[in-house]
Amino acid sequence: MRFDIVTLFPDSFTSILSSGLIGKALAKQIAQVNLINPRDFTTDKHRKVDDEPYGGGVGMLMKPEPIFAAVESLPVLPRREVILMSPQGQTINQPLLRELATNYDQLVVICGHYEGVDERVLHLVTREISLGDFILTGGEIPAMALINGVMRLLPGTVGKVESLKSESFEEGLLDYPQYTRPANFRGWKVPDVLLSGNHTEIAKWRLEQQIKRTGDRRPDLLKAWLEEKEGKDGELGTSGGD
Repeated sequence: MRFDIVTLFPDSFTSILSSGLIGKALAKQIAQVNLINPRDFTTDKHRKVDDEPYGGGVGMLMKPEPIFAAVESLPVLPRREVILMSPQGQTINQPLLRELATNYDQLVVICGHYEGVDERVLHLVTREISLGDFILTGGEIPAMALINGVMRLLPGTVGKVESLKSESFEEGLLDYPQYTRPANFRGWKVPDVLLSGNHTEIAKWRLEQQIKRTGDRRPDLLKAWLEEKEGKDGELGTSGGD
């Protein structure tokens, strides 16, 4: 997959793109990331990328011309999405990351700054995405989260594919508690069932813990999971005979 990141601060991506699984995925050419600075597409001697908003107001807006020029300089792959990182966009969640990882070959990500971008930039954009209901100084941190979340779902990035299937949100529930050695740390002991070697009982315990943890921490997710499960059970119950 190709990621094209339009950002005024390309250096801010250096660490995340050279570390851990993401760095390895790029080295293996599972994906490629290109950093494009709209300042390089300005035409005035001051390389100005922002200006005051018409009608007055606080702060500055990113001008449309450098952003358009930056995006239009890029190749266009058949399955392409042009994303603006914006607090007004769709909140990132696991289904969204799976959709982007599965259905697209190119993600162009525009990182806003200052008080945002000129509204006409939206003529370039096919989707707005948000990290959550809060404001940051720019779109770089949300873009990093998006790149990380999508790239780790690409085949070959994570060594054990099974580990992706059992993570929080993948099945609609939060993940179950997990433990490693030592079995007793400062009096906190690993649950006996995990030491039993009984995989049926372990699977049962893990599901029970997922349901409990989701109910405690994210009752909205548990409600949705129960409704989906009830719907599936209903479909199975009515498809068995004439």
